[in-house]
Amino acid sequence: MQLAIVDMAARWLHIAGVLVWVGHNWANVVNHPVYRRILPQDPPDAAREVFLAASKREHGVFRHASLLVWATGLLMLWNRGEIVDAYMLSGASLWIGIGVWCGTIMVLNLWLILWPHQKKVLGYIEATVEERLRCTRVTFLSSRTNSFLSLATLFFMVTAAHGA
Repeated sequence: MQLAIVDMAARWLHIAGVLVWVGHNWANVVNHPVYRRILPQDPPDAAREVFLAASKREHGVFRHASLLVWATGLLMLWNRGEIVDAYMLSGASLWIGIGVWCGTIMVLNLWLILWPHQKKVLGYIEATVEERLRCTRVTFLSSRTNSFLSLATLFFMVTAAHGA
């Protein structure tokens, strides 16, 4: 009974995290469909602290939603004894395993590529204008990679549960 409750809670947290994380990715695609080589305008000094706090909160929720999704997905697989089979792409866990790998790549992309560059774009880390502009392209491509990987991840999650 306890594992069923843990699985149900993990499933709901997983879905809520997916909505935040993937929703943020796709809202970004809709709001900025093409790459533009521009930097966010620095806010006036009076609004700078408010801007930075709001921006850090938004990016923090987005980034941590990715960890919530990844951790709850792994917890559900562990509860069912499928985590090794999923990562090894073996047997009946092939389809969910492909989704797990896509999700893992998305988390690594977000934390190791997108976020370090985004901090320079937003001015959290000192960088020259040229470096910030280069980072805008990296964050754009990294974000698009995650957006399109999210489609594959969702496809394989649903396929594993309802189709394969």
